[in-house]
Amino acid sequence: MATHLGHQTKPTRSKVNTKSPEYLANYNEMLGLVDQLHEKLQEATFQGSDRLLALHHKRGGLLARDRIELLLDDDSPFMELCPLAGYGQEGMTAGGSQVAGIGLVCGVECMITANIPTLQGGAWNASTMARGSRISEIAWINRLPHIQLVQSAGANLAQQSRVFHPGGAGFRHLAERSKAGLPSAAVVFGNSTAGGAYIPGMSDYVVMVKGKAQVFLGGPPLVKMATGEITDAESLGGADMHSRKSGVSDQLAMDEYHAIATAREFISGLNWAKQGQLPIRHLKGQFDQPLYDPDEILGIASANIRIPFDAVEVIIRLVDESRFTQFKPLYGPNLICGWATIHGIPVGILANNNVLFSPEANKATQFIQLCNMRNTPLLYLHNITGFMVGKKYEEEGIIKAGSRFISAVSNSQVPCISIMMGASYGAGNYAMAGRAYNPRFLFSWPNSKCSVMGAEQLTGVLDIVMRDSAKKSGKVIDEEMAKASMGMFQAMVESESDVYWTSSRCIDDGVIDPRETRTILGFCLSVCYNTEIKGGNLYGVSRM
Repeated sequence: MATHLGHQTKPTRSKVNTKSPEYLANYNEMLGLVDQLHEKLQEATFQGSDRLLALHHKRGGLLARDRIELLLDDDSPFMELCPLAGYGQEGMTAGGSQVAGIGLVCGVECMITANIPTLQGGAWNASTMARGSRISEIAWINRLPHIQLVQSAGANLAQQSRVFHPGGAGFRHLAERSKAGLPSAAVVFGNSTAGGAYIPGMSDYVVMVKGKAQVFLGGPPLVKMATGEITDAESLGGADMHSRKSGVSDQLAMDEYHAIATAREFISGLNWAKQGQLPIRHLKGQFDQPLYDPDEILGIASANIRIPFDAVEVIIRLVDESRFTQFKPLYGPNLICGWATIHGIPVGILANNNVLFSPEANKATQFIQLCNMRNTPLLYLHNITGFMVGKKYEEEGIIKAGSRFISAVSNSQVPCISIMMGASYGAGNYAMAGRAYNPRFLFSWPNSKCSVMGAEQLTGVLDIVMRDSAKKSGKVIDEEMAKASMGMFQAMVESESDVYWTSSRCIDDGVIDPRETRTILGFCLSVCYNTEIKGGNLYGVSRM
């Protein structure tokens, strides 16, 4: 590793003039986008009206975020995931009425989810399901214990058709986790009724709070209607009953603080260890910061995605000591490939500098295979409009080269992380390990856009197709109507490629401040090492 990661590699020197008018103008524009991001993230922390919060406290309840804070180690970070799930969507709630993310519990990296009972009773809506599915996937692929802090009214019945089947998949995931030896724990603070009763029912370990937790398939009104039996909620499904009679509860906690302490004891007793061996320099914190301030990324990454920027200048503000060893620097220059360390952890980096041609695709394919041979995680930095088109490039075999690239991405076995730092369009998104290619984590910067292609280009293509079709069928185009129709279509594509539209639908794992990217990557790479880092060497048939 020393040949490309040790001190033989000289730091890469920056060529950016941080005092130039262009840099300063772009910095200010990006800063505006970052400020807007933080405003939206603050909105997403909403946990209900002041009246409901006061009532919840009066009843002796802790808020969802306070429960998580008590569960975590004192010095633990908490990386919230998909915080903007449901943002701006009709009928949805902030974050899908839950908080979810990764933090340290007794030194163990755990996935933690908490219902927000003060927000529509913590009821599940469609965004809850989308977020929950992605959270479950991240916990599974990274081999994380999962702790659920439960207090929910169950499914939002007005959205039952969008909740029913994904909810069932969530219970299946709990069963699959248990079979695979991935621990799950449920701490029940209040209601967990109907389908929600299966969360504690299917978890490996369950704690219920005395006098508060109520877990049953059907509440007293339903029981009376169905059977004529008259009962009360506490005797039907209270924590004491489940701890003494049904056995659904493993521990009866006297209050919420006791319940959280008991969950921590459970994690402590797992003797959980990472399967991957983190480098000593990471474990001891023996790594240096970049030579250049990550704050400068705001002046480098273009606020206007039509304006190109040098990806190397971003990379050297993310990696240790700004040391970055490029692979094939003179070949396929529109795709930067190379090795570095982040928080002492080796990583192979692929970053776009422009549109992809065949040389870039060939270079990437070889680089991915090399990283798999070396068991080195991959980092993809997106700023790509796609593969080059045209007669010349088709004749040169760009389909074959692109197919080999995408095949390598698909069959790579080392963990990969994606950051959308600009455009991420079309097959370029696929080649750079977009959402469909199962990256361990995928984050977006607030300037980024993701779509099949840019809105203007897509509208132009549709207009050409429409006119060709009309010509073949002998129809006369109403130009005024066509202009209005194309304008509406372009506005729709602009909206659907916006970073907050995609993040709301969990197409990424969160929109992040570019200046925090290095810290987030360091944490994510550590999480990846909960699994063995083992590359693959089988890539299927390559069309030569």
